[in-house]
Amino acid sequence: MHIFITGVAGFIGANAANQLLAIGHRVTGIDNLNDYYDPQLKKDRLQRLEGDNKFQFVKGNIQDPGILAGLFADGGFDAVIHMAAQAGVRYSIDNPRSYLDSNLVGTFELLEAARANPPKHMLLASTSSAYGANTEMPYQEVQKADHQMSFYAATKKATEAMAHSYAHLYALPITMFRFFTVYGPWGRPDMAPIKFARKILDGTPIDVYNHGNMRRDFTYVDDLVRALTLLLDKAPTQTPIADVADSLSPVAPFRVVNIGNNKPVELLDFISEIEMSLGKQAVQNLMEMQAGDVAATWADTALLEALTGYVPRTDIKIGVKAFVDWYQSYYG
Repeated sequence: MHIFITGVAGFIGANAANQLLAIGHRVTGIDNLNDYYDPQLKKDRLQRLEGDNKFQFVKGNIQDPGILAGLFADGGFDAVIHMAAQAGVRYSIDNPRSYLDSNLVGTFELLEAARANPPKHMLLASTSSAYGANTEMPYQEVQKADHQMSFYAATKKATEAMAHSYAHLYALPITMFRFFTVYGPWGRPDMAPIKFARKILDGTPIDVYNHGNMRRDFTYVDDLVRALTLLLDKAPTQTPIADVADSLSPVAPFRVVNIGNNKPVELLDFISEIEMSLGKQAVQNLMEMQAGDVAATWADTALLEALTGYVPRTDIKIGVKAFVDWYQSYYG
């Protein structure tokens, strides 16, 4: 298959491209290499991919009119994995316009390009933050998700609605995947694991929100990517999956799928695993809940398992050790 990946120099995009190339697919990817965090990390991720002759990189902004339309007209893409987005709950409080431009305008340009030259399947990234104020757990894809707690989450929920309208109007097969607290090698430096590792090693306090009373469905990046590779062949049709709560739209080839570990972990336990892997204890700065955040997430993965026969299983002991090994190797 020829697969188009937006945000290909990002944490998940680069790991997805690496795994897809390894199993023989052809990958074309786009990224603007912006400076939201150190662009050198993005370039180093790309360097791992550029030695493969099945990989092609395009530098550009997906929200720029016409760039995606041209790539789709020339590319002959079989499938799309849309990862390009402005990420981060907390950053969206201070810089909401960047989320409007990247997440909404960028997704619109992608949908327009796909309308003109339809792929067989589009996988578009959403987020567990879309569940917002929901307290019934584990989160199930058929639950209503109308009360987002941050502008980041609101933009991702909006892209779900946009994608559904295009799936209905133009028969575009679209799967929205909501991923849950992804971590692992080559992660973003604005995410908690790298922040924790750096500060623990420096001996400076780490910020622990809600006094540590947080639970997250931590999902190892290789598990997420494995789920994506299996979903590529599972384009939505008009037939719901039997014996499971299926989020399939009644009027479009459109489905929402959780990708998580289905095993919430206490934040303090996650920090303890990082401490043990680093061989050094953290100094904790206990703080109140951050605006826009939620106390817990937990993915129901029954639909993912019914579709693919697979669910993420990597235990945090294994995943955190792999992350710390990479961190110490990369950052010295």
